[in-house]
Amino acid sequence: MGYETISITTDERGVAALLLDRADKHNAMSATMIEELTDAANKLGADDAVRVVILTGDGKSFCAGGDLRWMQDQMAADPVTRGVEAKKLAMMLNALNEMPKPLIAKVQGQAFGGGVGMASVSDVSIGVQGAKFGLTETRLGLIPATIGPYVLARLGEAMARRVFMSARIFDADEAVTLGLLAKAVAPEDLDAAVEAEVKPYLSVAPGAVAEAKALARRLGPPITEEIIDETIAGLVARWESAEAQEGIAAFFAKEKPSWA
Repeated sequence: MGYETISITTDERGVAALLLDRADKHNAMSATMIEELTDAANKLGADDAVRVVILTGDGKSFCAGGDLRWMQDQMAADPVTRGVEAKKLAMMLNALNEMPKPLIAKVQGQAFGGGVGMASVSDVSIGVQGAKFGLTETRLGLIPATIGPYVLARLGEAMARRVFMSARIFDADEAVTLGLLAKAVAPEDLDAAVEAEVKPYLSVAPGAVAEAKALARRLGPPITEEIIDETIAGLVARWESAEAQEGIAAFFAKEKPSWA
């Protein structure tokens, strides 16, 4: 699998490492990365040789969210194009969320916006102490729209509302309290903690795992096509708002928007 923004390596046990590979951009999600992650989720999900998938990032950041140049392109696009691009992002998250393999997030660094969404679509997320997290969209006049269903499914509404609208930065220990992370460990213990999550899957029936995961998804909060379409419409509307225009322009100008 030849990719530009991600890489995949699979060991002899069938444990696939799905690496976000834009360290110089803090693994921010570009249009290319969104397409490649969707393709990877589909291929890994269909590969009988793969037993477990570990999602992680290269460098200091797990995932800094949406690439701001990508967002800037959406600001300049027509509404139809915006909708198409927002749907690609939404369906990438959905592909990872429904992938019929256990997905373990190895959160080796900070995660903001869409990075929190990536941790939320994983079956279990293990983070490193010292990492920072935040749903920072409202700082830019945007909303955590397409990631919203997955964040709410992971945290529950009460916990989500503590961080969903404020853009407040929180640490790994609070991420555990909120339910985003299963545990936070010292950097030197991260590999072992992830391996402890991987190992049980190597002694259970892969087909049963896939069906159990699908059952959990059906019994959990509904994330239907209608809900996904609603989040897409919400994101597109926000991209068209005066607040988003001001917020993103202020970010690139290294200035404060009027509400800050």
